[in-house]
Amino acid sequence: MPRQRRLDIPGVLHHVITRGIERRNIFFDDQDRIDFLERLEIALEKTGCRCYAWVLMPNHVHLLIRTGKTPLSVAMRRLLTGYAVGFNHRHHRHGYLFQNRYKSILCQEDAYFMELLRYIHLNPVRAKLLKTMEELDHYPWSGHGALVGTRKVQWQDRGEVLNQFGKRESDSIALYRQFLKDGWAMGRREDLMGGGLYRSAGGWQALQAMRRDKDYQRGDERILGDGNFVNEVLKASEEALVETERLCRDGWTWEKLVQRACEIKQLSPQDLQRKGRNNAISQAKAMLTDVCLHRLGMKQKDVAEKLRISQGALSQIQRANTHGIGDILLSKDRP
Repeated sequence: MPRQRRLDIPGVLHHVITRGIERRNIFFDDQDRIDFLERLEIALEKTGCRCYAWVLMPNHVHLLIRTGKTPLSVAMRRLLTGYAVGFNHRHHRHGYLFQNRYKSILCQEDAYFMELLRYIHLNPVRAKLLKTMEELDHYPWSGHGALVGTRKVQWQDRGEVLNQFGKRESDSIALYRQFLKDGWAMGRREDLMGGGLYRSAGGWQALQAMRRDKDYQRGDERILGDGNFVNEVLKASEEALVETERLCRDGWTWEKLVQRACEIKQLSPQDLQRKGRNNAISQAKAMLTDVCLHRLGMKQKDVAEKLRISQGALSQIQRANTHGIGDILLSKDRP
């Protein structure tokens, strides 16, 4: 069965999970964890994403992220690819580190923000790595310490989380800690693992009863929310797909994009094959990369081949430039 497209809408909450291949450990020591967090900070800063909750477990990671205008995939590619390369180099290994693609569940905020916050930060307790709230308060590999004030994590959005519990910081922290204690004994929460409508309906039996009553609402494993939310998300995603198809119909082929980029930067198509640090060539490649990856949905491998550069070099182009730079190409008259 072909994989479904990512659902990525600006300003929406995502529960992100990434696991080691064959459930192997992805962190061998604290240096690995520090490297991952440093890369996460850079990815958030470069893409405008905001992180509310996070935890590093031996063989997997949970993140609660709100996207900005830059797609989540850009932040995760920057984070996971860079970390995997560094990890392999440090530990003298080769091959894949992560299991398939990361899982991204788009979440209905009002219903699930607080539950996901608690679920993510209680991961070390469920795994029996920690036994007491005091141990969790000082655990360095989750966002809980930043919320209660025992650690400083500049890139974690602490204020918005504590505002959910009250206006005075001391009261908010106390209420947040009590909220975690109330969920201390909760086990694995399958209801937080995606499956819009199915989860919110109360499982398959409830969903089947709805369908017997001819209540046909849409469901999607990539979404956590009720039927109305699922419909809104899928509609927005479908509109983005229609926009991509429209650009293709309007004649935005690779050749036309190259022609337009060269006109803007006063280059020839042959110039794009040149190596070096020419600023005009770099900007032309950045515009082409942005449009092809984020507006036309081309694969990174295919774009790299057309530019005759490695995928690593293409990733560097993405890191060095703001998402949306390709709009300069599309702002001109249609080809």
